[in-house]
Amino acid sequence: MSFFPDANILHVDLNQLKIIRKTIPGETYSLYPGGGALALYLILQGMGAGVDPLGPENMLVFAVSPLTGLPVSGQSRMVVSTRSPLTGAIGESQGGGFFPAALKGNGWDAVVFTGRAPKPVYLEIKGSEARLRPAEHLWGRVTGEAEDLIREELGTKNIEIAQIGPAGENLVRFACIINRCSRANGRTGCGAVMGSKNLKAVVVHKSKPRMPVDPVEFRYLTRNISKRINENSIVYSLKKFGTAGNIKDNHEAGFLATRNFTSGWFPEGAENLSGDNIAATILKKTDTCYACSVRCKRVVAIPGKVDSRYGGPEYETCAAMGSYCGIGSLEAVAMANQLCNMYGLDTISCGATIAFAMECYERGILTSADTGGMAPKFGDAAVMLKLIEMIAKREGIGDLLAEGSLRAARKIGKEAEYLSLTLKGLEIPAHMPQFKPAVGLIYAVNPYGADHQSSEHDTVLTLPPDSVEGERLARIGFRKSYDNPLELDADKVRFAFLTQCFYSLTDTLCLCQFVWGPSWQLYGPEELLVFCRSGIGWETTMEDLMRIGERHINMMRYFNAREGFNKEQDSLPKRFFQPLPDGPSKGVKIEEDKFKEAVGQYYQLAGWDPTTGNPTAAKLKELSLDWLLE
Repeated sequence: MSFFPDANILHVDLNQLKIIRKTIPGETYSLYPGGGALALYLILQGMGAGVDPLGPENMLVFAVSPLTGLPVSGQSRMVVSTRSPLTGAIGESQGGGFFPAALKGNGWDAVVFTGRAPKPVYLEIKGSEARLRPAEHLWGRVTGEAEDLIREELGTKNIEIAQIGPAGENLVRFACIINRCSRANGRTGCGAVMGSKNLKAVVVHKSKPRMPVDPVEFRYLTRNISKRINENSIVYSLKKFGTAGNIKDNHEAGFLATRNFTSGWFPEGAENLSGDNIAATILKKTDTCYACSVRCKRVVAIPGKVDSRYGGPEYETCAAMGSYCGIGSLEAVAMANQLCNMYGLDTISCGATIAFAMECYERGILTSADTGGMAPKFGDAAVMLKLIEMIAKREGIGDLLAEGSLRAARKIGKEAEYLSLTLKGLEIPAHMPQFKPAVGLIYAVNPYGADHQSSEHDTVLTLPPDSVEGERLARIGFRKSYDNPLELDADKVRFAFLTQCFYSLTDTLCLCQFVWGPSWQLYGPEELLVFCRSGIGWETTMEDLMRIGERHINMMRYFNAREGFNKEQDSLPKRFFQPLPDGPSKGVKIEEDKFKEAVGQYYQLAGWDPTTGNPTAAKLKELSLDWLLE
């Protein structure tokens, strides 16, 4: 390693309304170079076990990386970490847009919030200066209104704003943090922690663009970018149809999560929700993140109903607000996406929790007496839209559902918990583990719960080992293909583990996985080494980078062990071990015994204690984490 910068950390004590600048030396920072790893290093250094996630003792960290803001596709990401109010485990959420590049451009690698302000405030950052401003006049405002008021108050449009909506203020346990009214740090309830601290927003003034240290070599990454995108069929599809381009394909395979995962088959609605139908009907334009040429973001508009400032639905939203709830109306899904972005709600957990309530009602576990006369049934778009607002405002049955489906189920009792499809309390994304068992394995063992972007997906393994995708996977240590993506064997477990380490690395370096993931994406592992070297002068190796990703995973797992988590939480909901009832996937299920065996194989690969599922002292020492043992 020829160079690694020091990290500049802004510590904001909301109890005392004080702001302090601290520095982490490059030698230490290189072990935790941004994102989730840096955030968790700060949390484990500064916070003991057992804190209330919604109490002032909980720490909330915004973190970027040394690569953030350099002029190449897929680098403007930010991680927010905290103890999750939804799960009680480590909470980690990634988001994009222009805010991350602006934060790094002002010279900051992380912002740490502790305590609770006496009254609502927001933080303004302008270069090396930072100050807290009153936000009582912003409290209760939806994101678009608050953004307009902040811009008017500061007298400039040259700012980026990451904020919570009323859902975060009302401590909805799956509230998120929104920037540009459409980009979310969505998962694990970070917005509720922000609300618990009386922190409405973080405002960052725009800065001059960052430049690479070796512009000549850096041009290898940026030249012919349109040609690169057009020649990569999957990345080109992202540009043309967005992530919802997968809706129809997954439905036709029988694996589009439908009616609370009771089916993978949605013939009455999949076509309407598809990316090509969005493009043909309500798409107004495409949008992007800082310096990114892929432009996968959808911006939709429906006159009198959907405002384009709130973006447009992604694959996960089309599923969670659509097929999960048995709703095939694209208009209703676009309206639901807008409401979630206005109020600051994670669309996955929100849609999944509403789908859970619908199944509870249809099974008689919830009654009209519980719902205030409402009849939440699959397919009822009006009820779905009403429930989003009730959840954000904690009104009526919305107050119960604002706790998330698992906590709600435990309060409801009866058979409700069986219908809550969560891992560690986090609702499951719309990639069915029956179709992608390696993804299902990572759902189970992932420290912050079910996440579809914590490893590569099984379907890439249907490509030959000598394909571009296969060669890229070989660079991180895996070379094999499968005729049947549904298979789960020891090699598939190794594939899951290795790609999880790589994705954990991208979450540390704050890179977009659609651009920098290990196989089908725009750039591969070799280009990542070029990026590190030409971008900041960091001479590293793929082995060292994979070790950074593994270190991050073990830090998260160690945090959870402190909070009482162990192997008992590393399983899938029982529904996935039952055969699917209809469609092309009829009869498909995960074999429970084989899945348990795969979890054990994963522990062995990870070097974790098979009796607890947690990192051993030897593994922590191997990863330079022996300070945790002290």
